[in-house]
Amino acid sequence: MQQLSPQDAQFLYMESDDNLTHVTSINIFDPSTVPGGKVVRFKEIIAHVEERLIANPMLRRKLVRVPLELDYPYWADDEFFDLEYHIRHGRLPQPGDWRQFCIHMARYHSRPLDMNKPLWELYVLEGLDDIEGLPPGCYAVAIKVHHAAVDGASLVRFLLSLVDIDNQGTPVAPMDYAEVEESPRPSLRDMARRAAANNLRSPVRIADAILRNSPGLVETARDTLTRRSSKQTVPMTRFNGKVSPHKMFDACDVPLEDLKKIRMLAPGSTINDVVLAVCAGALREYLSHHGELPDDPLVAWVPINARPGGAGDQSDPGNNITAMTTSLHTDEPDPVKRLGEIHASTQRSKEAKSGVSARLLTDITQHVPAATQVLASRLILQLSRSVRVCNLFISNVPGPQFPVYMNGAQQVGSYGLAPLADGMGLFIGTPSYNGRMSFNVISSRELMPDIRFFAECIVRSLQALLVAAVEQQRKAGGATGRAAAKTSKAKAPGKAGAKAKAKSKAKTKSKTTAKSTSKAQTKSAATRKAASKGKAARKRQVKPKGAG
Repeated sequence: MQQLSPQDAQFLYMESDDNLTHVTSINIFDPSTVPGGKVVRFKEIIAHVEERLIANPMLRRKLVRVPLELDYPYWADDEFFDLEYHIRHGRLPQPGDWRQFCIHMARYHSRPLDMNKPLWELYVLEGLDDIEGLPPGCYAVAIKVHHAAVDGASLVRFLLSLVDIDNQGTPVAPMDYAEVEESPRPSLRDMARRAAANNLRSPVRIADAILRNSPGLVETARDTLTRRSSKQTVPMTRFNGKVSPHKMFDACDVPLEDLKKIRMLAPGSTINDVVLAVCAGALREYLSHHGELPDDPLVAWVPINARPGGAGDQSDPGNNITAMTTSLHTDEPDPVKRLGEIHASTQRSKEAKSGVSARLLTDITQHVPAATQVLASRLILQLSRSVRVCNLFISNVPGPQFPVYMNGAQQVGSYGLAPLADGMGLFIGTPSYNGRMSFNVISSRELMPDIRFFAECIVRSLQALLVAAVEQQRKAGGATGRAAAKTSKAKAPGKAGAKAKAKSKAKTKSKTTAKSTSKAQTKSAATRKAASKGKAARKRQVKPKGAG
């Protein structure tokens, strides 16, 4: 029997009629890469998914709830599983532009899953013929999965099991064709026995979690006492209102290389920091435009993958996440300074009290009895608008950085929609794929009716940071060039310097030689003169015979 973890079950208990807790991943494919120029048929997509079911046994399983919520639900094989019920088909009306696509996807995301079936469905949408940057004939494959079954990292792994490394059908993830272990429906007696045991063990496990985190708790308490005056406040914004069932969606995508350039503006910063800074700049412009920018900076809730092996850990298909809250410093007008402050804030959140409290909360919720968690979830839903934890969600989920294919068609875009909740009515998701990252904005019609304007604010925020990064690089390059030229002048290296030095040595040597020669000549003349005088003297002393 496979039972939902407490964290998985949270997403069931937090769901309401107005705010559903499923995620929708949208991948756009270009059929022009299909070998032989063939057309991808809907039935071929169904056959492809059926072939890959072996790698995703969860797609065949549905929820079985325990009576009176005495324990967490179970996953059980659906004995009447019908693949074609879960895969549907549609088409955009002409002209098939971006606005129509966003409206269509927002409406699709707003519709609930059938909770009596396996909690997923796949929707093929054709007619994307008039979208800038996409060739005509593209189609989208939208996959809606309940958050109780996947988190961001496990959803990426699930999607990778459906795609190929080339247009010939070679799977990205090796297919394991070993017999999948069955997950039969548990009997009432089995569920009652396990519920009793789990509820008895819960207090012991909670105490153990607290003891394991006790060193961090001591540091957290000390830090809280010394820094109480600087406690982070969450301002009231339009995003902290009630969220309606009428969802809105828009997106823009940018080269991942641009984010890497911007990262150099703040040494040590990460791509996540840059994403937060871009969102912060967009929020500042958007709220200023509406005359609603608060004096206090906005606060973001940022999910963190808690798997021991990171995003590549495939040990559990469900949820394994923690989170941190961080200031977006929207009170800082300078985008470069804002990036530096966000980097400092995320470092503090990861290394200090926010990281400890998030880990402890994750550990404790793993052992809270189901009935208690149901009541707690309902209480949170009621208090969410009066007790502000954050202003928005921001989630960065890395995807494959290489081209992938499905039925021979190359994937050319990646987008996504996520759940909202009362009091937290804005979600910005940033999945990346093949060297590009998309900024996906999800809100409700009442909170953000001009969602396209906000998407444009994101583009302008990124451009402002990119211009600053390019300017910094240009100045650094100019300074390096001037320093090199100055060094060259000072050292005077090379052939010219060596030649001048050799010439100087030769000149000195020539002078020395001339001086020596002159001395030698003078000495020789003096010797000759002395010899001549001696000869004359001898002549005067010895006279010839017969002289007078």
